[in-house]
Amino acid sequence: LQVDLWQPSSPLHIAEGTVTDVRVPRNTTRSLLPFLQQANIPYTILISDLQQAIENQTGVRAHRNRRSLSGYNYEVYHSLEEIEDWMHYLNRTHSDLVYMFSVGKSYEGRPLYVFKLGKRSRPYKKAVWIDCGIHAREWIGPAFCQWFVKEALQTYQTDPDMRKMLTQLYFYIMPVFNVDGYHFSWTNDRFWRKTRSKNMRFHCHGVDANRNWKVKWCDEGASLHPCDDTYCGPFPESEPEVKAVAHFLRKHRKQIKAYLSFHAYAQMLLYPYSYKYATIPNFSCVESAAYNAVNALHSAYGVRYRYGPASSTLYVSSGSSMDWAYKNGIPYAFAFELRDTGHFGFLLPETLIKPTCTETMLAVKNITLHLLKKCH
Repeated sequence: LQVDLWQPSSPLHIAEGTVTDVRVPRNTTRSLLPFLQQANIPYTILISDLQQAIENQTGVRAHRNRRSLSGYNYEVYHSLEEIEDWMHYLNRTHSDLVYMFSVGKSYEGRPLYVFKLGKRSRPYKKAVWIDCGIHAREWIGPAFCQWFVKEALQTYQTDPDMRKMLTQLYFYIMPVFNVDGYHFSWTNDRFWRKTRSKNMRFHCHGVDANRNWKVKWCDEGASLHPCDDTYCGPFPESEPEVKAVAHFLRKHRKQIKAYLSFHAYAQMLLYPYSYKYATIPNFSCVESAAYNAVNALHSAYGVRYRYGPASSTLYVSSGSSMDWAYKNGIPYAFAFELRDTGHFGFLLPETLIKPTCTETMLAVKNITLHLLKKCH
C-alpha cells in the first residue's frame, strides 16, 4: 500500500509504542483498515476526508474579504502575496513603530522581508528575533507572527507591558521564512515542508531549512537523501534563505538577546540542545523562562505545553536554527511547537487561530519581560 508519512517527518522516528500519522489515498482505505486489524495495530481515523479539509482552508479565499488591509482578518490563513501586501501597508501606515526591510532573496527570487518593530527611543537597544514558517506547511506559524505585530501595534498605548517591551527592545519579525515553500503549499501541495531549490541529480526539490544550519550539520535526525523531508542540503547554508538570515543574525549577534522560532505541531516549548543530550551552560535562566512561559500560556485556555531541551522533549535533530542561534551567542533560544497534538496536525482549523495566538502571545510576552530582568 502506498501511504505518506505525515508526522513524524521521517521514518527514523517510528518505533514500537510511538504514534504515527499517515495519509491514505481514498481508494486504498478499504484495503488498509482490514490489514491494520489483522496485524493488531490500533488506529484512529482523525480526518475522514483530508482533501475536503484542505479545500476548506484554501478554496474559499474570494469570499473572505482577505485583501481589505484596513480590516485585515487575523483569524484566517493568508497567502504569501496577502502577507506581503499587509507588510507594505503597515510599513506605510505605522512608520513610528514599524520599519520593513529585506535580508536577501529566496531561491526563486522572492524578497525575504523582515519587520523591525519598536520605538526608536535610543540608537542602541537589545533585540529579539522572531521567525515563522521555516517549514512551509505549518501555517499557524505565519498566522502567529502577524498576530504578534497586530497586538504590538494595537496595545502599545494601553498595555504597560507592551509599551515597556517596545520602548526597551527591538523585535525583528520574519512572518514567512521559507517564502518559496509557503507559496508552494498554497498552490500545489498543502503538506510541502522544505524549500524549493532544485537537485538535478535526483530531480527532487527542496532542503529542510531547519537542518541546513552550520551546527553539527547533517548528523543525527537529518537525512543526506535529497528526496527526504529532513534533507540537510549539499552543505551548510546551501539555501539562500538560511544563508541570508544567518548572515543577519551574525551581524547583529551582540544586539540580539533572544531567538524565537515558531513551528507546529506538538504543543511544546523547546530550548537547546537539539543535536545532543547535554545541559546548556545557562540552563537555570532558560529553564525558568520556559517554565514561566508555559504557565502563562496555560492561564488563557488551560492548554498544557511540555517544555525542555529539544533532544529529550521532542527528538534529536542536527543543523537546527535554534541550536545555531545559541551557539552563536544568543543566550535565549527557543522553538515553539504550537497547537495541536495531532488531531488536526498541520491542518489546524481557522477557528483555532485566535485561541492559539492569544495563549502564545502570553508566553512570548513572558519570555520577553524575563529578558529585561537580570537572571543569575
